[in-house]
Amino acid sequence: MEQKSFFLYLLVMAGSTYLIRALPFAAMKRKIENGWIQSFLYYIPYAVLTAMTIPAILYATDSMASAACGLVAAVLFAWKGKDLTTVAFVSCAAVFLAELFL
Repeated sequence: MEQKSFFLYLLVMAGSTYLIRALPFAAMKRKIENGWIQSFLYYIPYAVLTAMTIPAILYATDSMASAACGLVAAVLFAWKGKDLTTVAFVSCAAVFLAELFL
């Protein structure tokens, strides 16, 4: 890739990223009081994180079945309120055991 093209692409991407983040702050002049919009904006980070994480989890191993075992184990232990280290360890152990036996 030419250096000129690289910097042009970099400039376009930086500009678009900046606009996506700065435009809502510039457009909103007062506090949002609509309850539906507030709840919608509250859940966006969770939805985006889930949309980015779930495919990465399912395709992290060669077997989607072992990845699903790890996902189920992680969800169950997280649901029970276990800390992050325990959840990560148990999900890794579940994937290891599933790969061993499947």
